[in-house]
Amino acid sequence: MHELQIVGFLANLLTIFLSAKIFGELAERCGQPPVLGELLGGVVLGFGLFKFFDPSDPALALMAEFGVVLLLFETGINSDLSRLLKAGPSSMAVAGVGVALPFAFGYVLMTAMGRGGMEAVFVGAALTATSVGITARVLADMGKLELPEAQIILGAAVIDDIIGIIILSAVQGVVASGSLSWLAIARTTVMSAAFLGAALWIGPRVSEALVRLVRRMRGRGILIVSAVSFAFALSLLAHAFGTALIVGAFTAGVLLARTDRREDIDGALKPVADLFVPIFFVMVGAKVKLDAYDPFVAANRPMLLLALLLVALAVLGKIASGWAATGKGLRRFGIGAGMIPRGEVGLIFAQIGLTSGVIDAPLYAAIVGMVIVTTFLAPPLIKKSFA
Repeated sequence: MHELQIVGFLANLLTIFLSAKIFGELAERCGQPPVLGELLGGVVLGFGLFKFFDPSDPALALMAEFGVVLLLFETGINSDLSRLLKAGPSSMAVAGVGVALPFAFGYVLMTAMGRGGMEAVFVGAALTATSVGITARVLADMGKLELPEAQIILGAAVIDDIIGIIILSAVQGVVASGSLSWLAIARTTVMSAAFLGAALWIGPRVSEALVRLVRRMRGRGILIVSAVSFAFALSLLAHAFGTALIVGAFTAGVLLARTDRREDIDGALKPVADLFVPIFFVMVGAKVKLDAYDPFVAANRPMLLLALLLVALAVLGKIASGWAATGKGLRRFGIGAGMIPRGEVGLIFAQIGLTSGVIDAPLYAAIVGMVIVTTFLAPPLIKKSFA
């Protein structure tokens, strides 16, 4: 029986890897981010293409959660705080509006539909996310990264990441408590912000000491093992502090990004992340039922209408944030367009909501649909704005 379980697990894992890489490659060739291909590959698997594939395998679920930790660690390593300080008030204003408006839009929409409380909080939180990787890739391909607008977008995205991690931690706190309490949300938010601030203040001494220690060691793989262990240690500390594991992982990445081994750590982490992170996205996609998007089935139409409303509010909220930027001659529509793609963080919100039972399958499908559409919309809008 034990051997049969291993065989089934390996078959599932092989299917996930092949699906992620094949569909990720197709997405790249179509000018889209690989994460969209991985997500769509999961949707195809969830449709029942391979009868033996079991998305409910607990071992795969654990690997997917590990992939989320690595994803946030990698996000932290690629977050440049000096760029944030350079962009200054404009970036902070854009990020603030880009979080507050979409959250308010989502919360009001769900409340108006009679689905308030925790569902409304989850939907509002999912709308706040921004995937800077997609925007940065488009701007880099166009040779526009040095424009003032690009610097504002990238700076705002760093702040957006930090705010998003804090919101995600607060949302996880709501799930853990089992009830919606604005006091509990405020407490978790303050605790997350306090942990992040304290870690960024004290952490540089620890991360520099870690790097000095690694330089003296000669063992194989010592750099990547030490870096990931540092991320695990801060994740566990964050959990003990009463906030989410991912806050610790993100903070560890930010701290190591400020050392002189940033490039080496990032390069060593990529192969590990390439193995585990796609598992998360494929598993997210596998939980979406493709037939839920069939408009000819009358029962699907309310979900499709909700998805379209979420897309409209998601785009409107981020576009409006562009007008918060200060300065003359700025292409504010382009700044807002650069904040549109939801990407990874939006999917993490959806996944937590579904697995915790806070949101149902149709609402999950609507949120994932919103993430996919906004991610597809962003590149052409950015290109048109900065052409």
